[in-house]
Amino acid sequence: MVVPPASSSFYPPDLGSWSVSLFQMQDNKAFLSMINNVLHTEAFYFATDYDLTHTLQRLANTSPEFHEMSLLERADQRFVWNGHLLREFIAQPELHKFVFPVVHGCILPCSLVVFLWDLSCRARLPRIDSEGHPANYVETEQIVQYNSAKASFVQTRGSIPFYWSQRPNLKYKPKPQISKTVNHLDGFQRHFDSQIILYGRQVILNLINQKGSEQPLELAFDKLVTSLGNGMIKYIAFDFHKECSRMRWHRLQILVDMVAEMQDEFGYFLVDADGKVMSTQEGTFRSNCMDCLDRTNVIQSMLAQRSLQSQLRRMGVLHAGQQIEEQADFGKMFKNAWADNADACAKQYAGTGALKTDFTRTGKRTQWGLLMDGWNSMIRYYKNNFSDGFRQDSIDLFLGNYAVDEADWATPMRDNKDWKFLTLPIVMVVAFSMCIICLLMAGETWTETLAYVLFWGTASVVTGGLILFNGLDFVDAPKLVQKEKLD
Repeated sequence: MVVPPASSSFYPPDLGSWSVSLFQMQDNKAFLSMINNVLHTEAFYFATDYDLTHTLQRLANTSPEFHEMSLLERADQRFVWNGHLLREFIAQPELHKFVFPVVHGCILPCSLVVFLWDLSCRARLPRIDSEGHPANYVETEQIVQYNSAKASFVQTRGSIPFYWSQRPNLKYKPKPQISKTVNHLDGFQRHFDSQIILYGRQVILNLINQKGSEQPLELAFDKLVTSLGNGMIKYIAFDFHKECSRMRWHRLQILVDMVAEMQDEFGYFLVDADGKVMSTQEGTFRSNCMDCLDRTNVIQSMLAQRSLQSQLRRMGVLHAGQQIEEQADFGKMFKNAWADNADACAKQYAGTGALKTDFTRTGKRTQWGLLMDGWNSMIRYYKNNFSDGFRQDSIDLFLGNYAVDEADWATPMRDNKDWKFLTLPIVMVVAFSMCIICLLMAGETWTETLAYVLFWGTASVVTGGLILFNGLDFVDAPKLVQKEKLD
């Protein structure tokens, strides 16, 4: 979002400002455990003398009265994560100067450039609520400061903004489901109406597959944009995996070239050393893949580099014709910053670093990168199926989506027997493995050994099939907030 002045100070979350809310709950160990789960696994920031919730351009368009307001009063509520915990302070204006909005995101310094993104406080599951707020929405601002002049380039990412779901069910890639019982256009229109007011013209870069299980989402997205008929919105579908198949990652330049003219029209925000606004950004690119992490970050980094090059030339850092790639040290630092940004965003959402960051860091896809992607994918599979439910419950408590009733403080928030049930598949696999090993050693003839293998192999396959068939019963789903439109 924004870059603070050099004098600003950044700290981890100040628990002292939340002590009233937390200490009142101290007898409920489950509540504290969930709050700690959020605090210890997420990246939070606040500043005591700078507004982290607004971009440079938004701050430049405000009145003097706005700047006289407390940070809490003037904050963009989309990005305030501790609003619920500060509710008792918010109700007392005389205390506003003692509390500060906390944002959830990532601050990454890179020589002349600083990156800061904020994740809006919405549910992590891919959905859009009735007000048009999609899940996993991220506003990223890349900022350059040179000789007191500042330039910024803003992009957004977010879940496909209509009602759909991809519920964990033990399968590696659950099939996306589009809701058939709601009016998609209403929430869709609300979302883009707000985006146009905030950012201007919108170019949607939809990077999902145009075949297979993702195809219905792409077709629905295209249809909704057409139905909306808004000249401020342009839709571009780019099948990332198809275009980059067989390590042809150079083909991403096709998309960058396709939107180059629009990016030049959008421009960027620039203010000179005297504080005079030289140019403004007139629109944004809204990128998405399925979870708005890996493919999305690759494209955003390429657009950001193109904008940065133009900014540095205009600010006199680069001469006409000079390329960022020619500045070896800075170019490497810049790419690493965007890869670190990808990792920070992915860890918040999926629990691991981002995939495809070898390309972001080096400009090339490598075999080692493929191996690391495989390892991270396995970790994501486990977390998606067996730990995300508890984490989502933690976030719902933190944000106030679930209110704890004082009468229920002594009641456990989650039933431990659910976890006992989840150990059943593991016990069965271990038992079958031990039986096969023992019987292989005990078999006197090959026919007897074959019979043992066929019996236990069949039993294992049948058991595995039953577990997959009833996969929804084995995953760790959120328990506290049951949303009817996880869509």
